Amino acid sequence: MMAAARDFYQVLGVSRTASQEEIQRAYRKLARANHPDINRDPAAEERFKEISEAYQVLSDPDTRSRYDTFGPDFRRVPEGMDAETWRRATSGAAPGGPGWRTAGGGRAGQGPSVFTTSGEDVNLEDLLGGLFGGRAGRGWGPVPGADQEAEIPLTVEQAYHGGPHTITIDGIEGPRTLDVTIPRGVANGQRIRLAGQGGRGNDGASSGDLYLVVRITPHPVYRAEGRDLHVTLPLAPWEAALGTSAVIATPGGEAKVKVPAGTSSGRRLRLRGRGLPNPRGKDGDLLAEVQVVVPPRLSGKERELFEQLAAVSDFDPRKGR
Repeated sequence: MMAAARDFYQVLGVSRTASQEEIQRAYRKLARANHPDINRDPAAEERFKEISEAYQVLSDPDTRSRYDTFGPDFRRVPEGMDAETWRRATSGAAPGGPGWRTAGGGRAGQGPSVFTTSGEDVNLEDLLGGLFGGRAGRGWGPVPGADQEAEIPLTVEQAYHGGPHTITIDGIEGPRTLDVTIPRGVANGQRIRLAGQGGRGNDGASSGDLYLVVRITPHPVYRAEGRDLHVTLPLAPWEAALGTSAVIATPGGEAKVKVPAGTSSGRRLRLRGRGLPNPRGKDGDLLAEVQVVVPPRLSGKERELFEQLAAVSDFDPRKGR
């Protein structure tokens, strides 16, 4: 017995009222997970074919409308036939029953069936034969390659400056080494598209795209948040108390930051535009967080001066005054 055809909406996991964008997103996710170039499960290829057929039907508004109207029979229905006539032709009269006769006037089962309506003979062999359009009975045809993703780890400096980069990714046929150009100022999580470098299509169909997802690796100096960079700015107690101008390193070179008098640990000083560059908009900022550092060992003179300060100062940090 032939298995019942699965509902194309169920195949893609979307509702019957899904938008074209929702259908496209569902297809891309499922195709990527089940493409034979990625998924080694023997059943993945059949699932991929089923997913591709469902998307081919539901992504075209006209074909989707016919599918919604006629269901799994939509490929068999001649153009211009309305749903009611088709329903009567296929289910309103059973072969051999009222309204049916065989070609040439014979009994049911002796020759092609003919359905009569309003005195007109409609030969169902002509009606249905040769109308299995699309992929039915003709193989699956060319199937485009699936889009793929791979992570590309970059240092803050590499993300800041961009430029040539070599990456090795694992594929179904083994590792692949690619030479890519990193755009200047890429941010963590940003995707870099390499057209035609994804899964291979079959039967001459185009290959999918490869998306490199940027991951900025931990850095001893910088911490990236979007395009903003965070650094620690160590200050001596007298620099924090009296104010100073401090030199600070950035990926684009040294910069000076003005430290106001009376600055405490934890205060953030912002250098606008000194974070990761943005070719299409506002550059990120660099935020320097102050950390007041006390000398680990005091000279005799330093101790004397600190003792003098302690004697004359009424500042109590635990009371905030």
